[in-house]
Amino acid sequence: MKKYLIIGSGFSGSVLAEQLSKNNIVHVVEERSHIGGNCYTEEDAETGITIHKYGPHIFNTDNIEVWNYIQQFCEMVPFINRVKSVYQKQVYSLPVNLHTINQFFQKNFSPKEAKEFITSLSDTSIDIPKNFEEQALKFVGKDLYKAFFYGYTKKQWGCEPTELPASILKRLPVRFNYNDNYYAMPLQGIPRNGYTEIFEKMLNHPNISVTLNKKLSAQEINFSEYDHVFYSGPIDAYFDYKYGRLGYRTVFFEKFITKGDHQGNAVINYADQEIPYTRVHEHKHFTPWEEHEKTIYFKEFSKETEETDIPYYPKRLQGDMEMLEKYISEKDKLSNITFIGRLATYRYMDMHHVIAEALEIAKKFV
Repeated sequence: MKKYLIIGSGFSGSVLAEQLSKNNIVHVVEERSHIGGNCYTEEDAETGITIHKYGPHIFNTDNIEVWNYIQQFCEMVPFINRVKSVYQKQVYSLPVNLHTINQFFQKNFSPKEAKEFITSLSDTSIDIPKNFEEQALKFVGKDLYKAFFYGYTKKQWGCEPTELPASILKRLPVRFNYNDNYYAMPLQGIPRNGYTEIFEKMLNHPNISVTLNKKLSAQEINFSEYDHVFYSGPIDAYFDYKYGRLGYRTVFFEKFITKGDHQGNAVINYADQEIPYTRVHEHKHFTPWEEHEKTIYFKEFSKETEETDIPYYPKRLQGDMEMLEKYISEKDKLSNITFIGRLATYRYMDMHHVIAEALEIAKKFV
């Protein structure tokens, strides 16, 4: 049997560990006090509600292999994420759909009429959008952009939308029907008992050992002890920030507990720039099959990632991408190590992308 070291116990590390452990020895090292990375869930002691400690995670995919794989470790309960947005004290439906358009413009459009109307508002002078703002103006015109995208995006990313790549907006569709399902993926759900159960089952194998509360630097890895190493931490951290720190946004939360139901929905965005938080998530609504007397909700704030923060979203601005090329060049000189997941590859990846990547990498080694 071969011996592998995996640094990080999020989906990248845990899926790899589960796959490789069938015929090999696997040691997982995790710097936090728990497994599961940002997908970690736990039961709140006061309310009994399962909370997503690092923000909401709704599993959604069109990859049947990934869907079938994950259900070996949990019961995935169907869940539709119906996000609302508050703008100037009015509540609207997201993504922008026929209901949003009719409510915002106080119209009674049919799908065809709405499409023609939005086309008339869009900025036809923009041929190929160069940034987020141009993409939005080309999609929906100035009014809807200012209402639902400008303020929220500026708070979320900490910069003008003109500095962000147009590709970010491609994840936010405009619909000309009343479909308010936030995701377009056909397979959507939340694990009945939370995400932590998945990681516990993945790592529950006699060939897997897990060490928590240990942060391994590149210099501390004993490569001679292992046949291969898999690293899922930040790529710039691995090289001790030799070329500088890559740009990330991170989030932090204010926690509130009260009786009953706070907002009547799992996630509500706050699009006004003057409101400091980006959204409020109420976690009892992620498990509608449960009943709780109390409720717990979180206001979510976004900020630049500092040295002690957990990086969430890679910014991928021009300077970041130039710096990334230098780190990739350093990585390519190495042998016996594979960089996996969102942080180590500096890409925006949803859960199903991370799992699919880990399964593919595992196949090469199995």
